[in-house]
Amino acid sequence: MKTFSPKPEDIKRNWYVVDAGDKVLGRLATRIATKLRGKDKPEFVPHMDTGDFVVVVNASRIKVTGNKLEQKKYYHHTGYPGGIKEISLDRLIQKKPEQVIFKAVERMLPKNKMGRRQLKKLKVYPGPEHPHTAQQPETMQI
Repeated sequence: MKTFSPKPEDIKRNWYVVDAGDKVLGRLATRIATKLRGKDKPEFVPHMDTGDFVVVVNASRIKVTGNKLEQKKYYHHTGYPGGIKEISLDRLIQKKPEQVIFKAVERMLPKNKMGRRQLKKLKVYPGPEHPHTAQQPETMQI
């Protein structure tokens, strides 16, 4: 018996829509990251991108547990001396709600070229509308 290794033409990519309204951020992000990597498929191999496309709607209505709204901070550096910036989760949800889900999923994917390619298959929208109806996405229950 030989080990099966999928070829790029064998990989079938589906589109899924996830409603993030009233869902817990971490639990939602893990399910999305699994779909993007393709780990739920029988033909998964770690060295190939076998994942699906995921469209997330209602990102502005995401929930978190505990005191994370006030205590969780996101940091980035401008590149200049003393240029560290911080923003709380509550403020980030108000300004850019799609970034909250994007960052949570991004940090669960591999930190290499393949992870960056997989992240391009994630589309996040703050409201209930999205422009991907032509792809006929299925709804994914979380």
